[in-house]
Amino acid sequence: MAVACQRAGLTSTEAAEEKDFEYLRRNLLQLVNEEREVAKLSKLQMDDFASKVATTHAEEMANEDFASHWGRNGFKPYHRFSFAGGIHATQENISAADNTWSLKPDELKQDTSYLHVRLYQERPPNDGHRQAILAPQHTHVGFGIAVVALRLRMVELFVSKYVDLKPITQAAKPKSTISLSGKLLHTNNTLKMIEVFYEPLPQAPNLEWLRQPHSYALPDESRVLRPILPPPYFYADQGAGTIEMGSAGEFKVPISLFKEEPGIYTVVCWVKKSGSEKAFPATEVCIRADLNG
Repeated sequence: MAVACQRAGLTSTEAAEEKDFEYLRRNLLQLVNEEREVAKLSKLQMDDFASKVATTHAEEMANEDFASHWGRNGFKPYHRFSFAGGIHATQENISAADNTWSLKPDELKQDTSYLHVRLYQERPPNDGHRQAILAPQHTHVGFGIAVVALRLRMVELFVSKYVDLKPITQAAKPKSTISLSGKLLHTNNTLKMIEVFYEPLPQAPNLEWLRQPHSYALPDESRVLRPILPPPYFYADQGAGTIEMGSAGEFKVPISLFKEEPGIYTVVCWVKKSGSEKAFPATEVCIRADLNG
């Protein structure tokens, strides 16, 4: 059995299955928020779109018998979220079990709770999943759950919503320039910079590779764009900045797809809350640049 979130035209059996999975997602949300409350962090809201993206990945993993942040097409979590239509920054946790004997809701609740608690109980230095659960910048979360044969796959997709962007093309030619514009959702936040990451077009990994543990991250190669400074001020690199900032958090900047080779560019807006907190990623918008444009 595998189920997708919020499908239209469900049969009565599928509707019952979807109701069961909503029950499991609500339980996971409660667990996450209880853990965040202990850490004195804000509670998260359920994000239906993130649940849909997470469920698609969970279904693929259950059907193909693997557990990985990568999909069969080579996409990483931020690729999947962005090319499905998302704009916000995300962090993904995955967990798996291959001995799920019952599809009864209460027993699946026990199984998925165990998978989550196992992530939450990680200890440094190998505690990346726990850090995602307790990241202070997260505002929303979606859950994907799928069961095929005895294989249970669970995806937790944490989302940070601080920026609204105007629609942007996600297919262009190498060396082209596109316009990015948007607005901060909270006037007391600051757009510190925009970072444009580049990576080659992904290659589809084989199943053997997908069945091995791998952590994911944004690529190493990037270009940094900063807000325009008033004259006569300059940044350390002698540039005056390229991001036009408005008085109410609006911003606009040209984005250069700076390499001749095809690839994927990921546009990250780094946002800083008031006070001494560090800036964090608030967007991960992916643009595919190839010769077909």
